[in-house]
Amino acid sequence: MPTLPWTVPTTPPPHTEVHVFASRFETHTLWGALRFFLKTPSVWRQVSRAPGAYGASLKAQPLRRTFWTVSAWESPKALGAFARTGPHAPTARGLVPRMRDAKFVGWTAKSEDLPVDWTEVRRRLT
Repeated sequence: MPTLPWTVPTTPPPHTEVHVFASRFETHTLWGALRFFLKTPSVWRQVSRAPGAYGASLKAQPLRRTFWTVSAWESPKALGAFARTGPHAPTARGLVPRMRDAKFVGWTAKSEDLPVDWTEVRRRLT
């Protein structure tokens, strides 16, 4: 699966602080990677409509059973609301037993720094 390009549901105002969240997931098995892959479209649609979302991207390496995400939000509250609702909440809970490893990191950035570069995401997650 190629990288899903940076999707921008709402453009942040210029010179605004944004909240960036990145994750790296590795599944135990290829079956777990397939499940992750199959759940992606509904969560991706949710991100594209989420209040306070400024952008998101996904990089998948399914044969390595590894998935990377990065998103930008107007506030931690907007990110939390997204994570606790819609397809994301039950999808995340359902995939937990299939995860071998998961890492998460958050930081603030300037709106001018969007979209977030994958090099920066990898640096922060390693």
